[in-house]
Amino acid sequence: MAMQILLHTPRWVFALFFVLLVAGVTQLVARRASLRRVSLLPLAMVGLSLYGVASAFAAQPLALLAWAVTGGLAMLAVLSRSLPAGTTYDGTTRQFMLPGSALPLALMMGIFFTKYAVGATLTMLPTLAQQSGFALAVSALYGAFSGVFLGRAIRLWRLAQASAPSPTLAFQVISQR
Repeated sequence: MAMQILLHTPRWVFALFFVLLVAGVTQLVARRASLRRVSLLPLAMVGLSLYGVASAFAAQPLALLAWAVTGGLAMLAVLSRSLPAGTTYDGTTRQFMLPGSALPLALMMGIFFTKYAVGATLTMLPTLAQQSGFALAVSALYGAFSGVFLGRAIRLWRLAQASAPSPTLAFQVISQR
């Protein structure tokens, strides 16, 4: 059965898996990253998660609510924690210094494998999409992944904002030149 599922998987799914795997592995080591770079991945993963809910459970209006509520709670939980030690932002270069972490890889693989498993399951048992319990559980899981991604990104956005020179100071420096 598993071999049949793999054989019927479109090739682009394997390409996406590889891209996510590489993106996650690169985050295992300390690195520098721009604000754009630390924003793109979380937003893409939230989009993939939301797409997973919308495409699988379009007939279940509470599924989106479960995604949003669980996502919001997970985001708040992450926001209540401080940034990992060694996380800094240099306003002059507009670069973050980020410590290595396995969490992004785990989150990406979690969303990917959840989407894959749900897709395979619904292909074999399409009526499962109509069952509220299944839809709510999967949507809540997607929401939790999304909330953690968003919470981590928001903490970095806040750090960048707090590290940015004040507009008044910037104006004074420019007017002195």
